[in-house]
Amino acid sequence: MARPGVLSRYAPPLALMALIFVFSAQPGLSSGLGTIDLVGRKLVHMAEFGLLFVLWLRALGWRRPALAAAIAIGYAVTDELHQTTVEDRNGSPLDVLIDATGVVIAWLLWRARVSRRADGPPAPAGP
Repeated sequence: MARPGVLSRYAPPLALMALIFVFSAQPGLSSGLGTIDLVGRKLVHMAEFGLLFVLWLRALGWRRPALAAAIAIGYAVTDELHQTTVEDRNGSPLDVLIDATGVVIAWLLWRARVSRRADGPPAPAGP
């Protein structure tokens, strides 16, 4: 039987992956808002794959960012392949790049936070 901590660490990224799969299986999600819809959806994709990176990073004990990024970007590739099988959807290498951009942004934000913590709190201002 798995340790309780394993399930609590791995359940969130796996749940997000399942949610992405469900949304990707929906035919024609266009709202009819044109460019606003397109840009909004791309920003959401960046955010969800950035979150997927963070959830995998947490699951892996905060010590394997390259592996967390590889999992998230690899899933972006499979997500686009999956969309080629859904009516009124298509897979696109550009969408993988957009998803990967979300991963890179999340990785940079995580590194900045880790660096800030490593430096410690700022010294108090003197007289």
